[in-house]
Amino acid sequence: MLPSDIVTVTLAITGASGALLARSLLDALERDERVAHVDFVASPHGLRVAHEELDLGEGTLEQLPQRLLGRAPAKTQAHDNRDIGANIASGSYASAGMIIAPCSLGTCAAIAHGMADSLIERAADVCLKERRRVLLAVRETPLNRIHLRNLLACDEAGATVFPIMPAFYDGAETLAEATGQFAARLLEHFGLAPETMFRWEGRTQRRVASPPARRA
Repeated sequence: MLPSDIVTVTLAITGASGALLARSLLDALERDERVAHVDFVASPHGLRVAHEELDLGEGTLEQLPQRLLGRAPAKTQAHDNRDIGANIASGSYASAGMIIAPCSLGTCAAIAHGMADSLIERAADVCLKERRRVLLAVRETPLNRIHLRNLLACDEAGATVFPIMPAFYDGAETLAEATGQFAARLLEHFGLAPETMFRWEGRTQRRVASPPARRA
């Protein structure tokens, strides 16, 4: 857990399913007073997936934060994934770390092998070398041995492999609720969990669904 000082966080989106999670994370970061600035970057595939999964229609990277939020962002700066000269490409830039959500297995492979050819890959490489937090919210199934080896390599390099696996014990009734809870779990690693985050405190807290009505 990090102290509750004002922080800067990098949020990246790559070409795996899970754009709703990216929306939930960006919204939470924008609303949190403990967050001073959000550096946002999407890969071309991530941009396409976001448009398709959230029915955003066509748009540019610069427009994506606003389209995800449904409002003008107050503290989010969008970066071009080709811009290796961006602030997050340097270890001298102060940052609490990076969340890649959703994170494709191709992105994991590049990070695992130090292939810092894009801004997302370079920013992750910088965070790892500076011993900052890197959370990889991967989304793929099933996993082959190449995937598993690359994920292990990322873990050994200092990243946290955080597969998109929503909980089933928190009583979430909608996909948005389940996604929001998962986003809160990610943010907790930065000391930024919202107060509304569900925390398991024993079986008595569990919400039990009403039994189905009996047929006449």
